Amino acid sequence: MKKRSISILLALILALGLLGGCGTSQPAEPEPAAKTTEAVEPGTPTPATEATAQANAAWYDALDFDDESEKENALRGLIEAPESLVIYDENGKEVWNVDAYSFMDELETIPDSINPSLWRNTLYNSYAGLFEVCNGIYQVRGYDMANATFIRTDNGWIVFDVLMCSEDMEQAKALMEKHFGELDIKAVLYSHSHVDHYGGILGLIDKEDAADPSLSLAEQLASGKVVILAPEGFLEHAVSENVYAGVAMARRAMYQYGTMLTPGETGKLAMGIGLGQSVGHTGLVAPTYDVTENETITIDGLEIQFQLTPGTEAPAEMNAYFPQYRALWLAENCTGTMHNLYTLRGAEVRDASAWASYILEAEMLFGDETDVVFQSHNWPHWDTENIKTYMENTAAAYQFIHDQTLHYANMGYTSNEIANMIKLPDALNKVWYTRQYYGTLSHNAKAVYQKYLGWYDANPVNLNPLSPEDTAKKWVEYLGDTDAVLEKARQDYDKGEYQWVAQVTKELVFADPSNQDARNLCADALEQLGYQAESGTWRNAYLSGALELREGNLAETGRAAAASEDNRLSMTAEMMLDYIRICTDSEAAQNSPLSLNLILTDTGESFFIKRVSGVLLYCKGVTDESADATVTCTKLQLLNIMLGNHDLLEGTTVEGDASVVEGLPKFMTPMVPTFNIIEP
Repeated sequence: MKKRSISILLALILALGLLGGCGTSQPAEPEPAAKTTEAVEPGTPTPATEATAQANAAWYDALDFDDESEKENALRGLIEAPESLVIYDENGKEVWNVDAYSFMDELETIPDSINPSLWRNTLYNSYAGLFEVCNGIYQVRGYDMANATFIRTDNGWIVFDVLMCSEDMEQAKALMEKHFGELDIKAVLYSHSHVDHYGGILGLIDKEDAADPSLSLAEQLASGKVVILAPEGFLEHAVSENVYAGVAMARRAMYQYGTMLTPGETGKLAMGIGLGQSVGHTGLVAPTYDVTENETITIDGLEIQFQLTPGTEAPAEMNAYFPQYRALWLAENCTGTMHNLYTLRGAEVRDASAWASYILEAEMLFGDETDVVFQSHNWPHWDTENIKTYMENTAAAYQFIHDQTLHYANMGYTSNEIANMIKLPDALNKVWYTRQYYGTLSHNAKAVYQKYLGWYDANPVNLNPLSPEDTAKKWVEYLGDTDAVLEKARQDYDKGEYQWVAQVTKELVFADPSNQDARNLCADALEQLGYQAESGTWRNAYLSGALELREGNLAETGRAAAASEDNRLSMTAEMMLDYIRICTDSEAAQNSPLSLNLILTDTGESFFIKRVSGVLLYCKGVTDESADATVTCTKLQLLNIMLGNHDLLEGTTVEGDASVVEGLPKFMTPMVPTFNIIEP
């Protein structure tokens, strides 16, 4: 059981992170559709209500749908759009499917069950194919959540970001080679440490093609091998970001990415940065050169000026300017949508103020000399003045969220209060590329509050609240007749008060998960909230919750990308030890002390490890003569100890108490990658 649960976690580690009719067909001008009134079978999605239809129709007055500048950018430079785009792995399993969104081209009007702003974003994200950014820079877009960018050098190409899955990257490379012949790859650049930007590397090159990282950069470039560049800290964050809470993140990501949902009028749509999450095979080839400062590097005659932007959209990230092309790469710092300061799957809060500052720094460094900006999601923007406005508006949005949240916090407002009162300035609110398709103003404001003030709102009633289950049971006890509560909730549902209905029926569900009437009404309310959501991730979350309320826990059906062995081997020794102690049930281990010296022969590292009151403690660079045992092995053998693969430990030597090797992972308890979310 331990081996299975640990393997599940490691397989999910890099599946986070982290699907539109093809071509250039355009539906009719958006109009509200007639309200659907026919009855539906129990357990199936409900149609949009009149309240939802009216809420979605109001967007036509709120936004300028006659402004199609983003559509023009999304289609500009199109070289080839495939008539059909479904990608499979070697076993015939579907990895990526853009054809699943062809229903958008078949409908004459936008359904009431879809926010028209999100519909528009989904349509633009469905434009898949090969595009020219400028003469010498090309992007394959719509072949995964992110873009693959090919930039011509004197004698070959560099590739900036390589998608999430190798199957998708293979197809992107094939599309390029169809138009430009066999590609001579001189270098690969990882813009940042999220898997949708490096996981497809093995669809572009073989591991043996990578340069020797022990050589200097000049020697790597002269070797004829592929140089792989990344910002400082890339490898550590690429491997570790989703390790420590990996199982929880993977389960939560099913809601964020809608992996249990099917694209459609009442299903999932795009989410601002792409159509969704691909489910092929991910890999990792470690960088051979780390960019540690804002430096200029020339690769096969192509000059690249790097700008490090740590702590923005990712802990390790970088922009890059190409003077030869007057082109600026903005990584994921500008993406044509409001991004996440806090991602719904769970992650460390990002620094909105630093994010804004780095965008402005890029404008100051390169803006006057730039004719096109392009990035790892969505489409480029052209013309110097438009570009400067694009960057300034994006920076202003993040800075506004930061400053206004703290302004309200210093007036005594709490996180939830701020999230319900904060509004973007009118001018920013009408800009299509700052719309809330991925991140939202609401949960980003909560992120800023959390960063500075944490979870506690200073009200002592909230210091130590009851668990959700106990709270729900007390609510039901106070409310009395559950049927009467449901009847009142149905009346509020008919009034369009869906958030309140979801809140009150959630209490009934947590008090009694078998109450199917409460589950169904809660699902109906969540569904209407999903239909109204402009954010694709919010829509996914609402609809996923509704689905599981009706059908039960469906975590086993959620699909994810498959991590490779390279990801495990890239864990540092400290990460492995951290993982052991996170997975250890310290209460169960409190009466089982141990101590050992760990010496890793291949890395030259040594550790003194001790379990005290069930807590695993370690110090790097020291050993202790009083230890129960001294274990000498390689880092790979430490991984096998962690996984409980004791039959793969040949060559490991143990001086002293040999049982320590089995005792180290002994109290690692099974992870639960299928835990409940919408019910107790």
